[in-house]
Amino acid sequence: MKTYNTNGIEVNAAVADHHKAMLTEGALCFVRDLVHEFADERNYLLEARIRRQAEFDAGHFPDFLPETSQIRSTPWTVFPTPKDLLDRRVEITGPASDRKMVINGLNSGANVYMADLEDSHAPTWTGTLDGQLNIRDSVNKTITCQTPGKTYTLNEQTAVLMMRPRGLHLPEKHIHVDGKPTPASLFDLGLFLYHNARTLLHKGTGPYAYIPKMENHREARWWNDVFSYSENELGIPYGSIKATPLIETITAAFEMHEILYELRHHATGLNCGRWDYIFSFIKKFRNHPEFVLPDRAEVTMTTHFLKSYVDLLVQTCHQRGAHAMGGMAAQIPIKNDPAANEAAMDKVRADKLREVLAGHDGTWVAHPGLVPIAREIFDKNMGAQHQQHVARQDVHVTAADLLKVPQGNRTEHGVRYNTRVGIQYTEALLRGQGCVPLYHVMEDAATAEISRSQAYQMRRHGVRLSNGKNVTKELITQIASEELRVIEKEIGSTRFADGKFPLATELFLRLTTQDTFEEFLTIPSYEHL
Repeated sequence: MKTYNTNGIEVNAAVADHHKAMLTEGALCFVRDLVHEFADERNYLLEARIRRQAEFDAGHFPDFLPETSQIRSTPWTVFPTPKDLLDRRVEITGPASDRKMVINGLNSGANVYMADLEDSHAPTWTGTLDGQLNIRDSVNKTITCQTPGKTYTLNEQTAVLMMRPRGLHLPEKHIHVDGKPTPASLFDLGLFLYHNARTLLHKGTGPYAYIPKMENHREARWWNDVFSYSENELGIPYGSIKATPLIETITAAFEMHEILYELRHHATGLNCGRWDYIFSFIKKFRNHPEFVLPDRAEVTMTTHFLKSYVDLLVQTCHQRGAHAMGGMAAQIPIKNDPAANEAAMDKVRADKLREVLAGHDGTWVAHPGLVPIAREIFDKNMGAQHQQHVARQDVHVTAADLLKVPQGNRTEHGVRYNTRVGIQYTEALLRGQGCVPLYHVMEDAATAEISRSQAYQMRRHGVRLSNGKNVTKELITQIASEELRVIEKEIGSTRFADGKFPLATELFLRLTTQDTFEEFLTIPSYEHL
């Protein structure tokens, strides 16, 4: 249903009355102008990713760029960090579309709350506009949520708000500019900035964002240009948009200095996006059997290639006057099982202690119940607002360190777990739920990507499991059928029948058994939303 068509921009979906304030003519025209200015370069950058992948397929692996060695070897720092982002010791995130979760995140006691329109968000049309509306109402301090027996409102003191748009690869199919789907990153960021940038600055904070899925410094340059253009168009001071790129691809790990340099007027730090990083490691080297990882559960942050990535990120950020942000512990509180809950919380404590001792200035949690745990550890071991004085001059990371494949077991249990989680997450995504608790951890698109890409890689190379079985298309198909019965038993036949498990299983099997590798799980899934 076409509800708006003017000046080269079309809305090809129904718009609820309460969403119309997000899609004003001014907002849509701002998005249109961003698309006119930056869509062609965005498309070129996506084509460059394909060319780079062909190099990896041919055996030409990444290394630190010789042409940018001067950036790595000369002194410079990013622009000063705003006062309200100096202390980021605990950050919490969740889907922007869930109004109650947004309020709880802002009230959680964390320093920063990231309203997510990416990996924990299912980008349905309604959900995406709900997310933008929830962000605007949070900025204006008018957000409320009524549930049976309780009204949720914001505390007087709340976390600093950040948002995360979708990555470069995703389209927003409901908005067309000049007859073509709009890049979702420009739609998400454009609406956020248009509706909130001036208000945030007036309130003494600013328009702050995380940048996902970045692969290299040329993409960082593109984002920096988008920020600079937006500031000029909106009449806000240059450098007032502040961003934290997630280093969640193996290629970006080789260009951390360069990424910060390109964004030095707008960057405040880098973040260890650990789950997408593991997925990227699998994806980029999927054609090479020597890069097959052990079971997902054995690929921990203490393995050499992940520890090297963390150490290099901390060293780089602190050398450049930026915050080094830790990643997400997947565990969540477990109700009605004190022993299991304590074991899970011990894992969180160990993870956060590892991060603060490595020199991180802050960390991520997925649940309000984990905020006090993370805060206690960072308070005890960091003390000040950050620890950029920890220079980590002991760190000397080479390309071989970042590419070192960990040893470990490859088991049928691991394949079955990946299959069960992959199908259940895909099913939740198809129902419009972007993050889901499974087996006492929070699964989102990034963790689901590990599950399906591991299964693909093992099948592609016919990996022999610890029990002597080879991973084949037939084995994965058999396991999927058997694990569906397990899922049905776990959740109940009524819930199973009401879900989207046939389509989720079809998608999972297609992504893991076809010859070609789908770059992102979210692309074919989005066709069904």
